[in-house]
Amino acid sequence: MRCDAFNSRNESEDTLMLLDVSAFPSQRSDCETWCHGRSCRRQQLRVVAMIFQAKIISTVLAQFEASSAVYCIPNSSGMNPSWTTATTALVAAVTISKVFKFISGLKAVDYLPGLWVPFQPLSLLGVLVPERSWNPGVIFVWTWRHTRNIYRRFDSDTVSVVPFFSGAPSIYTRSMDVTKQVVTVGHKTGAFGKADDMGRLFLFWGPNVVAVTSQDQWRKHRRVTGPAFNKDTYQLVWNATHKAYSEMIDCEGWGEKGTIDIRRIQSLTIKFTLIIMATAGFGLPFSWGEPPSHDGRMTIQQCLEIITLRNTFAIAAPRWAWKLPLPWVRQTREVFDTMRAFMNSHVQARREAIDSSADDDTSKDILSLFVRASEHDEGKLHLDNKELIGNVFALLFAGHETTSHSLAATLGFLSLHPFIQDEIVEQVHEVTKGRENGEITFDDYSKLDKALAAFYEGVRMFPSGVYLIREAKQDTVLNLSSIGEEPKMLPVKKGTHVIVDMIGVHYNPEYFPDPEEFKPARWYANSTSNAYIAGGEDHTGFSVGPRSCLGKKFATTEAVCFLVLLLRDWRVEPLLSVNVSTGEKETKEEWRKRVMQAKMTITLGVRDVPLTFTKRV
Repeated sequence: MRCDAFNSRNESEDTLMLLDVSAFPSQRSDCETWCHGRSCRRQQLRVVAMIFQAKIISTVLAQFEASSAVYCIPNSSGMNPSWTTATTALVAAVTISKVFKFISGLKAVDYLPGLWVPFQPLSLLGVLVPERSWNPGVIFVWTWRHTRNIYRRFDSDTVSVVPFFSGAPSIYTRSMDVTKQVVTVGHKTGAFGKADDMGRLFLFWGPNVVAVTSQDQWRKHRRVTGPAFNKDTYQLVWNATHKAYSEMIDCEGWGEKGTIDIRRIQSLTIKFTLIIMATAGFGLPFSWGEPPSHDGRMTIQQCLEIITLRNTFAIAAPRWAWKLPLPWVRQTREVFDTMRAFMNSHVQARREAIDSSADDDTSKDILSLFVRASEHDEGKLHLDNKELIGNVFALLFAGHETTSHSLAATLGFLSLHPFIQDEIVEQVHEVTKGRENGEITFDDYSKLDKALAAFYEGVRMFPSGVYLIREAKQDTVLNLSSIGEEPKMLPVKKGTHVIVDMIGVHYNPEYFPDPEEFKPARWYANSTSNAYIAGGEDHTGFSVGPRSCLGKKFATTEAVCFLVLLLRDWRVEPLLSVNVSTGEKETKEEWRKRVMQAKMTITLGVRDVPLTFTKRV
């Protein structure tokens, strides 16, 4: 809360104070008296900011006056400024504007302590400029979490990030209490909503439930897409995963091998999840050993593989970049045009098939269910082809990328913990005891909680969605206090971004003791740990609140099926590198430090994970 001295002043007085440095207390004791003995960290910050602004302005004006006196030359019409004077004037104007921008940014976050940086970390400049001590970078919440953790540094679970050159001020939080105020309560009251500029990133294929920011539009898309995620869909996902695993073993020739070295496990998980996405999502009969096209043109499966690799370019690149005379840009443009044309014809064919077969159509892929739900309501809930395609791509491409990277991270950690692998395999044997060939079915999903817990823990340690960004749609207030503490109210101005830091949440020891350790047991159904989150319903790896991930069980069904099949047949170990000069292998701890690090595209993933599979006997 602001002290009485500040509450008694109006904005015009504040403006006058900016230009009169003598109006400020010059020593800490004066400030304490001015604040009537209250805790005044934020008030002191406000005073310092005002003094800084006033001194900068006075310094710039003095420099400008001095340069004008020195660099003006007389002529018949009087005194004309030289180029140096003009440059000085420009620099002065820019400096003053940036100072005012910075002070305005501090006001927007009510002088909440935090980082002062040149660029907003999530802005274009923040992403493009290399990470430095003065430029945190887009995933500073990961890279700085040990050495320069912003929450420990400012002794708060909620801090500010205020840029002084480019970008808007924002509030970062790793508090679940604040997260729920923003994401859940804020959604219901309308105080917070999805940021418009963030939503636009995911509109490439068309309007969809992930990208739309309007509450009415979101409800429309949610009512059509939500019912498609049901038990029949998950059964289809399980069967498709089982089939793809068998094809992978056959096509890769693993049946006769005892040991397999895989230099990059993502090469398997990306292809695997792509096949599931195409089969269960679009109803396309993809297989592991898809033959090349007979006419030399790319197949739809090959197009989708390229799209998954270049989706970041498609989402983030400006329009002019698509016209660059580069071979890979030209190929990307052709692939996306081909896929868009194919999807339009595919959706139209599904509409016609559903219309002609009426109640006889039994297709259970996501696209068919979307079309059927849309066709049953020709009114406000009806989705056109572009909206249908947008929803399928947004949900399934997001799921494809996140699931493939999460599986890679999970397998990487499991390779370092063989006893956890053994626990999962032991549970598989218990569940399938007495069955011919040990067949595992979708009905076993709920009993395979150890594999699910391992996947949850992999997602916790490498959350694909690093940030959950919400924008204040009106002036509002956040309570930063924990349960049992006196209220700490933070005014939030309309337009301010509140950014939920998923890495901060997942590595917050208040919620997850020993956060750097891979401990699937924290997710077990019979866990008594304080870290246990009941039923996994609040697992923030799949977002939180009303707009949480629709495809959560789609992803977990696919992941659990893949993990139990793989671990039942193979023991997973880290593929250790060898020092060429000494001939010595790295240790497992060295492997973890080298490999289990984050990399960022549209989502967060783990670096290339090299593994060895050894057949179980």
